[in-house]
Parts: sequence; C-alpha cells; structure tokens
Amino acid sequence: MASDKTLNVKNLTALGADRLAVLLLEMATGDAAAKRRLRLELVSRSGGGEVSVEIRKRLSAIAKSRSFVDWRKIRLLAQDLDMQRTAIMEHVAPTAPADAFDLLWRLLKMAPSIYERCDDSNGTIGNVISMALEDLGTVATQAKLKPHLLADQVFEGVCTSDYGQFDGLIALMAEPLGQQGLGLLKARFEELAANPPAKVKANERKVIGISTRGPIFEDDFESHRHSRLVQSALTAIADALGDVDGYAARFSAEDRVNPAIAARIAERLLAAERVDEAMAALKVAEDNYRKGGHWPDWLRIYIDVLDAKGRFDDAQHERWTVFEQNLNAEYLTAYIKRLPDFDDEEAESRALAHVSQYPDFHEALAFLIDWPANDRAAHLVLARHDELDGNHYWLLSPAADTLEHGYPLAATHMLRAMIDFALNHARSKRYGYAARHLQTCAQLAKRIEDFGGAPDHDSYVTQLKLHHGRKSGFWNA
Repeated sequence: MASDKTLNVKNLTALGADRLAVLLLEMATGDAAAKRRLRLELVSRSGGGEVSVEIRKRLSAIAKSRSFVDWRKIRLLAQDLDMQRTAIMEHVAPTAPADAFDLLWRLLKMAPSIYERCDDSNGTIGNVISMALEDLGTVATQAKLKPHLLADQVFEGVCTSDYGQFDGLIALMAEPLGQQGLGLLKARFEELAANPPAKVKANERKVIGISTRGPIFEDDFESHRHSRLVQSALTAIADALGDVDGYAARFSAEDRVNPAIAARIAERLLAAERVDEAMAALKVAEDNYRKGGHWPDWLRIYIDVLDAKGRFDDAQHERWTVFEQNLNAEYLTAYIKRLPDFDDEEAESRALAHVSQYPDFHEALAFLIDWPANDRAAHLVLARHDELDGNHYWLLSPAADTLEHGYPLAATHMLRAMIDFALNHARSKRYGYAARHLQTCAQLAKRIEDFGGAPDHDSYVTQLKLHHGRKSGFWNA
C-alpha cells in the first residue's frame, strides 16, 4: 500500500482545495508557462468559447515574436505550443470542432516562422507540429466544413508546406473533403499544372547555389519545385478518390521501373482485384529488383499477387527464400502458417537448424531469442562462443537475462564477452555494467557443474586481475 506521503492524486486531494490553490499560486510565481496553464483551466469553466479567445491571443503573440530561440529555451517554446494544442483538443474540440480546426490550422501556419527563428535539429518543435497535424485530421470530420472552403484551405496548405508542416494533408483530409471536395481540389491542382512558372531570359537567370553538376538557377529550382508539388498532390488526390488508373498515370515509364513505385501501383491494383495488371506492374520493375537493393514492398506485394493468382507454391518458395537469406521472422511465420497440420513442426525445426548455421552469429542469436527458441539460442552460444562480440551489449545483455535461469553457462559466456570488451578496450563508461555482469557470473557459477573447457569463475577473475588489475574504476564499481 502506498504511503500517505507518496505524491499521488488521492494524497494531494486530502490537502483540500484551499491549500492546493495556495500551493499552485506559490509554484506559479515567476513561471509564465504555469500561469498560462492555470489561466486556461480557469477560463475553461466558462466553456470552449472563452478558451478559444485565450488560445488565439497566445498564438498571435508567438507568431509576432521575432527573437531567436536558442537551445536552452526551445523546450519551453515547445511546451508552450503543446499546451495550446492540448487545450484546443481538451476544451475547444468537444463543443466547437470548427473553432478547434481553425486554431490548429493557425498553429500549423505558424510553423515556418517558428522554424526560422530556432534550431530544431532534435525535432522538439517538429514533434508538436506533427501532433497538431494529426489532431487537425481528428477534428476535421467533426467540424463539418463546407467542401469548397476546405478544398481551398487544403490547396493553400499543400502549396505552402515548405517546412513539411502540412505533409500528408490530402490523405488526412480525404474523408471530410469527400468526393466533391477532392474533385474541386483536383481541379485546382490541374489548373496549377497548366500554369508553370514563366521562363526567364538567359541574361536574367539568377544563380542561387552550386552543385556537383554546376550552378543552380533559381528558375530551374522553381520549375522543379512546381513539378514535384503538382505530381505529389495529384497522386495523393487520385489515391484518395480510389482512382487506381489516375494514380498510376501520375508516374512516367521511367518511374515505373523503380521497384518501390511499381509496388505502390501493384498494391492498389490488387486491392481493386485487378490481379493480372498488378503482376504486370511488378514485372516492369523485376529486373531492377533482382539486381539487388532494399525493396521490401516489391517482394511483399509480389507474394500477395502470387497468392491471389493461386500460385501458392511459388508464394511459399519466395517466403522461404527471404527467410533463408535474411532470417526474416515475419516471412517464416507466414510460411509456417500456410502449411498443413503436422508439416508446420517439421518446417520450424528445419528453419531453426538453418538459423543455427547462419554465418552472422549475432543475427542468428537475435532471431532465436526473439522467436523464441531458448534451447537453440543456448546451444548456439555454447557452440560458437568464440564469435561473441562484447560490443553488442544491446543484444547480449537481454539475451543473458533470458537464458540465465535455464542455461547459466551460455549466459556466462555472453556476460564475460561484455566484460572482456569493456576492459580490453578501456571503455570506462561501461565499467559499472561490467562489474555487475561479473557479480551475476559469480551467482551463475554456483549452478554450473562443467564449464566445458572455459575457465571456472575463480580462474576467470584471476585472469582479469592479472591483465586489468589497475583498472580501479572497474574493481571499485
């Protein structure tokens, strides 16, 4: 049972409202963020309308600011923005979703000016902006906005998303836009496509950068940007409309030999039950897929198409091949799942035997621990412990924890590998962990009758003292 001194809701409630109010005022003294939070909570008692006014004032103040936000203050700015976002969703959205939509849109429109006056390399501001965009999608359907007005707003957002604040907006707004709104939006982008940036005379071209291919001209940059914008938008609209042919038409013949693009097209054709066309789309890019590279979507869709065509043996062959090559557990699971009763156990045994012989020891160990097949994992460690790399602490530490109960010698080998690596490479920051590993080894040694040719615990400690006796950071940890 928790102590009556523990900080929790029950114990704090027992202090009484008056005492808590005094404490909150004391804690908010000199803390502008805390004061704003308390004010929002007070205003919320009058309803979402009053909260909207307060949030609008605060967003306007942030938007007008021009001071640079250094790394020490960026978290405070992010917390302020997130406080406004949270207040919108908690106090405004339930009763006034249209107002909530407008406020979130204002917050997102502020993103460029915020990014321009701070260094968000750690993504602190970006995380808040991403959550605000997701919230926008949540309230958009509830707001019941007029399709033609929403289409205009989405068009503006997509065209001004220079900092990615509106990335994915079309897909997010597909439901509230509906067929009518998507059609209007499509017309806007088709009109934009028909009016590319005007060409500039040769003597008026402006260089804005240098690349390995030579100077970068402003007019070329704007032309490429315009083309990418229109292409991306019309593709997203076709996808939202369920227009498979319209989606595919946005990609050139050159694009379609890219396995990733071929997979996207084929996936949509397959969903429309146009199986033969889906296979044809994949075949266009097959040569590039077979040349190598990482194209997981192409293979995933290819196997789905094989199944859809009734070529079950071919699909199973592909699944097993992927597993064999990469130890992909997802494909092995899918392979086994489709086998007749009793064949699955034999297949699993064959698969785990393959894993035990896999050239990359650590990939094999990770697979067996995750599967799980602890007996196989222990056997792998005992048989190939000379391949242990103690630098793989993110794998060996949890693996040792998993195996220490039933397979103490295998766990000991992994713990010793991490100890040896830390000491041999003088990784002083790991000495504390290594010392704890040594303590665990001492406990495990009590349950090991035969060390199988490896030194017993006392002999191992003696060797450590001989070679690393002066590393007091380890011995005193």
